[in-house]
Amino acid sequence: MPDQGTSPDLYGTPRPRRGRRTTALIAGAAVLGVLAGAVTGYAVQYQRGPTPLPPLAQADLRTPAPIPADGKTTARSLSAHRWDKTDGDLRDLLVKKPKGARTEKKAGLLDLPDYAAGFERPGEVFEIMVDSDFRRAASVAWSEGDGDASYVTVTLVQFRDDKNLEAAEFAGRRQQEYLGDDRAGSEGSAVPGSTNGRIWLFVEPDPRPNTAPYQARAVAFRGDILMEIHYDNNAGPVSKRAFEALAERQLELL
Repeated sequence: MPDQGTSPDLYGTPRPRRGRRTTALIAGAAVLGVLAGAVTGYAVQYQRGPTPLPPLAQADLRTPAPIPADGKTTARSLSAHRWDKTDGDLRDLLVKKPKGARTEKKAGLLDLPDYAAGFERPGEVFEIMVDSDFRRAASVAWSEGDGDASYVTVTLVQFRDDKNLEAAEFAGRRQQEYLGDDRAGSEGSAVPGSTNGRIWLFVEPDPRPNTAPYQARAVAFRGDILMEIHYDNNAGPVSKRAFEALAERQLELL
């Protein structure tokens, strides 16, 4: 007995009923309709002109004309777009002294022994900086007031941050933790406009001889450069507003 879903032909081979053939024809027509619609849409779009792009925000961008090399040409001038400003002379990033201040030390570069010599334990600092991939440092100092009433030293230290963020490590875990309650007697306050910089105005006058009794410190970093500011005042407490302005001005240069 033949299967209910098929009907035999003359040679006894089952064949689909007409109902299934009709369904297949409808499905094929639907596929052809989709393809025809896609081809028609493509043809219509092909005949249309290109839609113009919106104008650039800076339509008059111009590339400077190349300058032939001469005696003043350097590796930096040949590929200026590949350089960051912190790759140049570090002394150029030091804040300028205020008007009327006396220069105690011109802006100059420091090697590692010179930098470490400014600490109470230079040998320990030297080893730490070697491990921290010290690259170079620059410093400037000036004084203000009668009889050198106040003395300011600004130092920038650059690290080789190839593997670790050494500037952030040295500023945060070492300097800022050291200058907290144990040294300055307070947690300090943030440098205006900075997420990582802090300043400290020492709570108690320093009683040691040959040391300014009133002191303030600022520590911050930007990229691979650490910023340190020492402010020593023999005449009276350091102005927080003036010291904040100095720290903010130096950090902006970085």
